Amino acid sequence: MKKNKILSRTLLAMLVGAAAFGAQAADKGFHVGAGVGQSLVDEAGYDDEDTAFSVFGGYQFNRWFGLEGGYADLGKLETDGIGRDIEASSVYLTAVGTVPFTDKFSGYAKAGFQRWDLDTALPGVTGTTDDNGTDPVYGVGLQYRLNDTVALRGEYSRFEVEDADLDLAQLQVRYDF
Repeated sequence: MKKNKILSRTLLAMLVGAAAFGAQAADKGFHVGAGVGQSLVDEAGYDDEDTAFSVFGGYQFNRWFGLEGGYADLGKLETDGIGRDIEASSVYLTAVGTVPFTDKFSGYAKAGFQRWDLDTALPGVTGTTDDNGTDPVYGVGLQYRLNDTVALRGEYSRFEVEDADLDLAQLQVRYDF
């Protein structure tokens, strides 16, 4: 009988501890996610939109600050006239500041650096002579937490490519560990 009491109390303590850990997952810990959306470019010779995809992961240090890294496939940028279509992608690392509005709804802003890659240089855009480089990336978004581990996000980001700007509007799903 005594062993059953000890066993049941141990199991209860483990369940309460697991529930407490799950409740803290949104405020601290690792996360991963994926997104789909629209890439946009309006630069010399290019005015196009295409479907874009992203995957990301990061660490949330507390409710207000985290780091996030990811990969974005910005799709194919078609030219307005003369020139070649260009495929673009980016690998990035950003600092993310979050402002909670309620327990489930928050806004965030992020800024950092990216390593962009084009399959060819952007012709007609001043300063663009390379097909890869490092430039700033920044964005803003809103997040709605469905439960302790899953959140939906809407995000708008700008990927600078030398003197050109590639924008990305997307919906994302984030999973917290």
